[in-house]
Amino acid sequence: MIELFSARSVKPYVNHLVLLACIVEIDSLRYTPAGLPALNLQLQHESEIDEAGQTRQVKALVKAVAFGAVAERLTRQDVGSNWKFNGFLATPGKGKHLVFHIQEFQQD
Repeated sequence: MIELFSARSVKPYVNHLVLLACIVEIDSLRYTPAGLPALNLQLQHESEIDEAGQTRQVKALVKAVAFGAVAERLTRQDVGSNWKFNGFLATPGKGKHLVFHIQEFQQD
């Protein structure tokens, strides 16, 4: 679920993503220049969604990042495990693609 609203309907903007996904790749834990644990990972989502009266198979490979205690917890999870992730979307400073910033996760 992605909730994005225009400035006319809600202030401030809402950027909240809830994604049921499988961990398909986990990089090594790294640290930011400020010493904060950081973890890059890839998530895969698969579902069926009704769109324009048709059932659609949806598959998405999502780049994600986590920081702090969430990053440390994610390093202990198995590739192939399924989770419910909560967070927000952002484009890195010099990046071209959206990245899902995971703020919390729980077993699905």
